[in-house]
Amino acid sequence: MELKPLKVSELTSYMKQIISSDPILNKIKIEGEVSNFKHHYSGHMYFTLKDNRSRLKCVMFNGDNKSLPFELEDGMKVIAEGYISIYERDGCYQLYVKKIKRDGIGDLYIKYEKLKKKLEYEGLFDSIYKKEINTMPKTIGVITSSTGAAVKDIITVIKRRNPNINILIYSVHVQGIYSRDEICRGIKYFNSRNDIDTIIIGRGGGSIEELWSFNEEDVARAIYNSKIPIISAVGHETDFTISDFVSDLRAPTPSSAGELAVEDINFIEQRLEKLNKDLNTSINRFIESKKNELSYYKKTRIFTEPIYYIDQYKQTLDFELRRLVAAKDSILKDKKVKLDNMRQKLNSLNPLNVLDRGFSYVEDNQKHVLKSVKDINCGDMIKINFKDGQIKAKVIKSLLKEEF
Repeated sequence: MELKPLKVSELTSYMKQIISSDPILNKIKIEGEVSNFKHHYSGHMYFTLKDNRSRLKCVMFNGDNKSLPFELEDGMKVIAEGYISIYERDGCYQLYVKKIKRDGIGDLYIKYEKLKKKLEYEGLFDSIYKKEINTMPKTIGVITSSTGAAVKDIITVIKRRNPNINILIYSVHVQGIYSRDEICRGIKYFNSRNDIDTIIIGRGGGSIEELWSFNEEDVARAIYNSKIPIISAVGHETDFTISDFVSDLRAPTPSSAGELAVEDINFIEQRLEKLNKDLNTSINRFIESKKNELSYYKKTRIFTEPIYYIDQYKQTLDFELRRLVAAKDSILKDKKVKLDNMRQKLNSLNPLNVLDRGFSYVEDNQKHVLKSVKDINCGDMIKINFKDGQIKAKVIKSLLKEEF
């Protein structure tokens, strides 16, 4: 019997009927990680559930997601409940989600976001608190597992870039119940020393549960309070932990941490060599420039005929000296005129000059000038002063003007 060919739409419709009649596929729960999440303007949600082997397209219609108690986002681990059917236009089967809830790992994401927002609000992530990394350190402290691949990567990269760097390893559990406290103690230990230039905290990649120690609040605050700059190198490039945000510098991988922590000595040597060449070039240019200047000045008159310039300066000096002497004489003459004027003025005011005109003045024995008859008593001895001498006399009688 010859098979009748089916149209694509007929096959798709037939497959849809088979799937729709399967009781398991009509009510099924699927666990997985959300990716490619999109909340359409119509209200419908489109996303993919994935595990490490497969992917499943999902749709959650507006009427079903209105009562969703949380916001879906990429990376969230969930358990979705609904039914499987075929979207006939594309011929793809997908999960039509009726209900969805977070699984245990999803709770970790919620906890992660809550702590992240809290610490960000407190300012622990602010760039103003980030300490500068010394890329030419003497000693680097590394906090990680001493047996993991991360420590080997860090040491290999650092020693390759600069074999003179000292590396101290503080071994810790990078996951599990002891990890958080051990990491905090490692930070405290390196801060108690005075020879550590940089601290690297790191481990290899893993799930969110395996990386959780680096999302602990105690670890975040220990990093923030460290006086020594800290580089966080946790997981792979796509892994972000709280430690990455609060540290002074985030490295995508442990190997990158080694590169960021240490300048390549070969590059430094090349740079020093270039600087040395540039310095020598600059010095030689400067010397050559000064040589040219000297050659120029040697050809000028000051070198070829120095006596000419000396004579010129002598003339200038003589002129200035004459000008100085003239200024001195002028000042002295002016002062002499002023002095003579003052002498004449003083002489004109001298009370003794009136004696030249026949006047005299009378003093008592105490040399007090007598200005009135009332100052004299009969029998007093007086002195009468003239221009050319003095007469001593005795008062016989005194009369007031009105008694004449």
